[in-house]
Amino acid sequence: MNRIIEFAKFVVENSQHVKINSQKVDEFCDYFDHTHIKHWINESPFNLKKLNPKDRLHFLLVFNSISFSYLGDPKWKIVYHSEEVDGAYGMISAVARAIENNIPILDAKFLSEIKEEELSKILEGNVQIPLFEERLNILREIGTALVEKFDGDFTNLIKKANGDSQKLLSLIIKNFPSFEDSSTYNGKRVYFYKRAQLLIADIVQAFDGHEFGRLKNINELTACADYKLPFVLRRLGIFSYSDYLADKIDNQEPIEKDSEEEIELRANTIWVVELIKQKVKKKIAHADSIHVNDHLWMLGQEKLKNDKPYHLTRTTSY
Repeated sequence: MNRIIEFAKFVVENSQHVKINSQKVDEFCDYFDHTHIKHWINESPFNLKKLNPKDRLHFLLVFNSISFSYLGDPKWKIVYHSEEVDGAYGMISAVARAIENNIPILDAKFLSEIKEEELSKILEGNVQIPLFEERLNILREIGTALVEKFDGDFTNLIKKANGDSQKLLSLIIKNFPSFEDSSTYNGKRVYFYKRAQLLIADIVQAFDGHEFGRLKNINELTACADYKLPFVLRRLGIFSYSDYLADKIDNQEPIEKDSEEEIELRANTIWVVELIKQKVKKKIAHADSIHVNDHLWMLGQEKLKNDKPYHLTRTTSY
């Protein structure tokens, strides 16, 4: 059991605000089939396969570095090829638009020195994106680390992992501190690594499991705990909340980062996706947590009439 799952289990066993409905888990697993093993890249507004391998890796690094906290009223969105897009697809579109406008956003030296007005142009939309300064600093961190440690080339970091997804995870967190993602719950450190794990899963998918995407131990990647997955799990009846937490979410009151409630939402998400994976594997042997994760995330892209709100936490973690 890796430490992400180990400490998620500890949180689940002590949760006061989030509970898992085992019957609803079984119902979901009965419904899950081969067609549900998809990835966001399949629906992406930009075709990453058009890029050469190095640029594809740098695209995924840049995107996952600054893909977080899209909450807002109004919500940040951009126009890409005459279509309005927001959230993660909005960020993909913003990076793609920069490439198409000959802005060297995939170049490490450019990122290490990126100016406020340059990033403002790249992310230009209906409103300024939340946590703009944090995104600016993260891009500079990423660029500087690439230039100083890896000759400006993310492929050099990937090669150091020797084809092991878990070693790659450690390298990403060690060399890019903004990817560190953990909290303290009842005196224990709880690990999530949402964006770092998503970056690795995206690399596997973007290379169809070949070249840089040929990584072992992919089965050890967990769910990428954010705000969209708990929203879907609640819609499915798999999650139920204490009155206190339900009232806060339904009234769209902020849930503080690193609060007991926020940690429980994220840890229970990781644990329940592991439960689902174990059951689904009995009929789909190659199904992993990342496949369950992606299916739940894409369900969250659908808007249903009776949906409750998702939890609001301002954070760079997701």
